[in-house]
Amino acid sequence: MSTLAHQVLPEPARELTPALELDRALRNASPTEVIAMALQTVGRERLAVVSSFGTESAALLKVMADVDPAIPVVFLDTGWLFEETLAYRDTLIATLGLRDVRSIKPLQETLSREDPERELWFSDPDACCRIRKVEPLARALAPFSAWINGRKRFQGGLRAQMPVVEEDGIRLKFNPFANASREDIEAIYAQAKLPPHPLQASGYLSVGCMPCTSRTSPDEDARAGRWRGRAKTECGIHIVKT
Repeated sequence: MSTLAHQVLPEPARELTPALELDRALRNASPTEVIAMALQTVGRERLAVVSSFGTESAALLKVMADVDPAIPVVFLDTGWLFEETLAYRDTLIATLGLRDVRSIKPLQETLSREDPERELWFSDPDACCRIRKVEPLARALAPFSAWINGRKRFQGGLRAQMPVVEEDGIRLKFNPFANASREDIEAIYAQAKLPPHPLQASGYLSVGCMPCTSRTSPDEDARAGRWRGRAKTECGIHIVKT
């Protein structure tokens, strides 16, 4: 029998994609370093930060503004947001000197066709998120090659194992706070004297749309008030597209 039959051939080396290369390089990087690398990689005109202007959003926006306050910021105005969130958006724009915040709304024709009674959040929350968040974000990100968001691993669920950099369809997706702890976030707020979200003092530790956000008790996870009583934990904009 030929000795070739007994040879163990080495497995082909795994080809590193740009996302994998960046993730390895930035695995232990600070949020500032991650955002700076994102800016260096694709340039300001091709990079966007997506922010909900929620209870922890000011930390990401502060770090971003320190790197470059003119990086475009995409804000999804779903039509169901708390007035306090809209006011907080305006407060942070002024406080941090953000130069390019783009408030994106769902298409009125889509709302009229699929949610004419404004009750879709109750009967089919996934569909409601799709027409009010997922589709508007897809439109907003069309001009960009990469985007930045503020998710953290300590938030649990699907976020617990996320990388620092990943592929999101045709775009790179940077998660500069992936490694951050709750204490890290609190330190940024304290050091920069950032204003808190107006609803936080009332027990809203994670704020989304009004119908699907509730207060949380001290012994609950911060995101327990999102879609309470349902298996749903994400709106869909962070489901990786392949």
